Amino acid sequence: MEIESHTAAKESAANHHLRRPPRRGGLRTLPFILANEVCDKFATSGFHANLISYLTLKMNMPLVSASNTLTNFSGTSSFTPLIGAFIADSFAGRFWTITIASLIYQLGLISITVSAILPSLRPPPCPTQVNCKEASLSQLWVLYGSLLLTSIGTGGIRPCVVPFSADQFDMSKKGVASRKWNLFNWYFFAMGLASLSALTVVVYIQDNMGWAWGLGIPTIAMLISVIAFVLGSPLYKTNKPSGSPLLRLLQVIVAATHKRKLPLPEHPDLLFQNKQLDAHISLHGRLLHSDQYRWLDKAAIVTEEEARNEDAPPNLWRLATVHRVEELKCIIRMIPIWVAGTLVVASSSSLHNFVIIQARSMDRHLSHSFQIPPATMSIFTVLTTMFGLVVYERLFVPLAGRFTNNPSGITCLQRMGVGYVVGIIGPVVSALVEMKRKSVASKYHLLDDPNATIPISVFWLVPQYFLQGLAEVFTSVGHLEFLYDQSPESMKSTASALYSIATAIGSYIGTIMVSLVHDYSGKGSNWLPDRNINRGKLDYFYFLVGGIQVLNVIYYLICACLYTYKPLEEVGETMNEEEDLDRVNDK
Repeated sequence: MEIESHTAAKESAANHHLRRPPRRGGLRTLPFILANEVCDKFATSGFHANLISYLTLKMNMPLVSASNTLTNFSGTSSFTPLIGAFIADSFAGRFWTITIASLIYQLGLISITVSAILPSLRPPPCPTQVNCKEASLSQLWVLYGSLLLTSIGTGGIRPCVVPFSADQFDMSKKGVASRKWNLFNWYFFAMGLASLSALTVVVYIQDNMGWAWGLGIPTIAMLISVIAFVLGSPLYKTNKPSGSPLLRLLQVIVAATHKRKLPLPEHPDLLFQNKQLDAHISLHGRLLHSDQYRWLDKAAIVTEEEARNEDAPPNLWRLATVHRVEELKCIIRMIPIWVAGTLVVASSSSLHNFVIIQARSMDRHLSHSFQIPPATMSIFTVLTTMFGLVVYERLFVPLAGRFTNNPSGITCLQRMGVGYVVGIIGPVVSALVEMKRKSVASKYHLLDDPNATIPISVFWLVPQYFLQGLAEVFTSVGHLEFLYDQSPESMKSTASALYSIATAIGSYIGTIMVSLVHDYSGKGSNWLPDRNINRGKLDYFYFLVGGIQVLNVIYYLICACLYTYKPLEEVGETMNEEEDLDRVNDK
């Protein structure tokens, strides 16, 4: 009898296995996702890295105007992810959001490539860079339309890629949770590899073979990225959209406002709880009640009328669960830390553009016949970031873990703090190098010649690129990890969007800062002149940036010391029957 029962159980398990759909997700999906991301980053880096040269040399735009144009559209590209995250989390899902957004980005690249090919879409060439005819309104509209399409496409790609990659793994399983930490490091490493290729190959082509090829190659790479991503669709594990997270936050605010005059119960257990209602937004555990922002708890007060109608579905505009209230609290707690990242971007958003102009004026020869393209100097930042990520994970984390008992070495807040401190040193070094560059220009009487090559090696710029890359290892990865880890489970795309919005707002503030410095730093001795930086005071601007970052570090340390991590209930480690079958089949 026992044998027959055991045989029947095996047959039942086998039949259950045959009925189950094929397993999705896992490591086998990463080649398709990373191929998409590497090609996408290659296209984006090849497109944006040297665009300041395209605007100033081909579109004949003044330096400050060109810099502000790029920071404005960079800001737009970083703001649209909020819309993309809303669409992905609400109804479209991450897969379709990434796919459609990639196609829109493709259209933007095609448009600007066409403008680089057709002379009628550009002003006449001006090799002297003196009294140049600027682009007409119609030519600028073509340029702005192309940049707008890429900004919209970025809005759908950027907030969804990292969460979609994490979706392929069950982060709640023991032994897999560490992959979440690895994912951020290796994601940035893969992006660095793509940027390195673009900054060497594409930028060289742009400066030496023309912009038609220089923009056409990123366009082709973007097309390959779309194809690679779609080909992997049968393997992807996709999560159904859980409804608009922004709508849930609004419902909590409305409910708390409506019940603002009601007294809170003596014990938090008396607040409204409903596991069934929260099941689709708390797969890996519900958020526990916290004592911060107690006025929001009023949204979870159960009135006598609501208690009498407990069998009826609750009106979520009048009554919210504790989990939903805590979702809003999580976002509010994250905002001060997020603001610190915004201020870093604001102070440094224009530095890349100005450094390229500096590099263009310096001796870039590696041999008599070969010069380093100015934008290619960014490879030192990328190389530092890539090498730093490997050292950080393989050496720093195990060493720091011995003292902190933290498997990640240090917390994401500590990681960000280290990056912010390193970020102070970079602008100071940049200012000292600019003082050296101008002193050499003065020595050889080249201050009044904006097209002259100053006899000072471009490699003087390497230390500031190195410091920027080192700061990226700590700041960018730590910031994204913090937003992803501390955001509510159903708002991972929104958390990635917050990371991009920090760049957006920072870019807009940076544009305002550059404009104010340009307008009010003096006519005869302007810090940021339009045509000849040799007569400017770029070193003063770098010192200003360093001063802002000092204030930001002080602000960040206060916020980090006061921050409270989100309270999450522990999930049991028992496995259900399906997981047992998966284990047997894997063996």
